[in-house]
Amino acid sequence: MSMEIRVDRERCAGSSLCMSYLPAVFDQSDDDGKVLLRTPVPGADVAEAVKGAAARCPTGAITLHARDAQDA
Repeated sequence: MSMEIRVDRERCAGSSLCMSYLPAVFDQSDDDGKVLLRTPVPGADVAEAVKGAAARCPTGAITLHARDAQDA
């Protein structure tokens, strides 16, 4: 089962922790400094790193959602 990343840009404080932790998946807007997703459905090879980045988000703006085979 894969996962989908969702970000709540209203909750994002622009700390850039996620981007510094996993720049292949997260980016930061030049306009407002808030999180942008490069890869909403990351591969299994970065799953643990994504979980770590989500856990470190100071505002809880990053959430992870399970995807079943039909969503892929």
